[in-house]
Amino acid sequence: MHLVWFRRDLRGLDNRALSAASDASEPVVGIFIETPEQWASHHLSPKQAGLIKARLDALREELSAKNIPLVVERAADFPQSAEKVADYAHRIGATAVFANKEYELNESKRDEQACAALADKGIAWYAYDDRNLFAPGTIKSGKGEPYKVFTPFKKACLRALDGMDVSPCQKPSKRETNSAVDAIFSQLQPIHFDYPMEDVSDWASDEKGILAHMRRYCREQVADYKRQRDFPAVDATSQLSPYLAIGALSPRQCLARLQEEQADWREPDTGAATWLSELIWRDFYQEVSAQNPAISKKYSFLAWGESVVWDNDPTLFEAWKTGKTGFPIVDAAMHQLNQTGWMHNRLRMIVASFLTKDLLIDWRWGEDYFMSKLIDGDFASNNGGWQWSASVGTDAQPYFRIFNPTTQGERFDSDGRFIRRWLPALKEVPGKHIHNPWQWADKYAQSLDYPRPVVDHATQRKKALAIFEAAKNQPQEQTP
Repeated sequence: MHLVWFRRDLRGLDNRALSAASDASEPVVGIFIETPEQWASHHLSPKQAGLIKARLDALREELSAKNIPLVVERAADFPQSAEKVADYAHRIGATAVFANKEYELNESKRDEQACAALADKGIAWYAYDDRNLFAPGTIKSGKGEPYKVFTPFKKACLRALDGMDVSPCQKPSKRETNSAVDAIFSQLQPIHFDYPMEDVSDWASDEKGILAHMRRYCREQVADYKRQRDFPAVDATSQLSPYLAIGALSPRQCLARLQEEQADWREPDTGAATWLSELIWRDFYQEVSAQNPAISKKYSFLAWGESVVWDNDPTLFEAWKTGKTGFPIVDAAMHQLNQTGWMHNRLRMIVASFLTKDLLIDWRWGEDYFMSKLIDGDFASNNGGWQWSASVGTDAQPYFRIFNPTTQGERFDSDGRFIRRWLPALKEVPGKHIHNPWQWADKYAQSLDYPRPVVDHATQRKKALAIFEAAKNQPQEQTP
């Protein structure tokens, strides 16, 4: 019997561990371990927990049609989950456990422990690179070193794609059942999580619905991605990130469909090529995380980032979290996040810059808050984005490049359509004043149920420049 350990790879199609386990005639059983204490320490959002639960329900049904039972167990944390899988594999007489690799520090240690525990029981361990277009360590510079800057990494990835077969591996064929598998099916209980969950009924969780969403986007919308992606009032992004984050969809499936639907996917400046760049960004941050374990310990990629002296005002942090900063584009974005568990990517950059450069609050506070809310929370991508915004990460914007939240709003939500959707208190403010509502209110003696700006951007910009310059001039210690 073969046991497949599902983690962030919750799909039957294009799942390398599942495919390998199914190659032989052995019966196959799937297992998933809920780890509530570990999830809490990683700030897993209730939205994402809800999506994982919904996806497990659908995946169990999809696998059952192939005579593959999916067992869901619970362990407090990753070390206990490793022992749980080894014990379960031994109990059902499995000869091997198959899993897809995860590259973060805690996850890697968990798998080392699982491998050792299984070896003690005489059970084989097989792990596969499945999460990315290119496994960490695959794409290297001419000197044989990992890339630290995105653009040359992207160019190397595009070269590697020439002639590469990205066809997804197929689902397992229907398995022959036996008494042992039948016994496992008979013992399955409804899936229940101890971890808090929120409603995700607006998101598809079945394979058919997820694939239809991906195919429709690649066929009908991706051509406009480059032109429209920065405008949050426009429905121009794929919103496939939640499925990529939990592995309900693979990046290879996305690329294969993009190639199928868009002949110009390699042409510079097309919507298809720009969207492919986002998939490669995902690979890049996974690469950075895998090659630099200190990132999983919350260290800055750039050593001088540890010398930044943050203000860390809890009152200002609360205003940022609750969308009460008095900067409309920032507040509207935070209301979108808090209410839906998702935020437009341009807005993620704006609010992250505002937290770190205007409010002078440690990027790690924002990183954790995002993870606690995002339905598409992914450690590597979230960490990479926050370090980029704070100018302390790989490929980071220079520390002296500071977003002006007002001009960002004027540029990307010029008529205030997005702002009015999420901040109804500003719905009567005329369009040309929507990004400075208090200027209008004071001039025309209007009342507003909306806070005044909590800081002055020009003043905070000067402070940020001084703080970051001082940090860069400090003697640097090597990041552990």
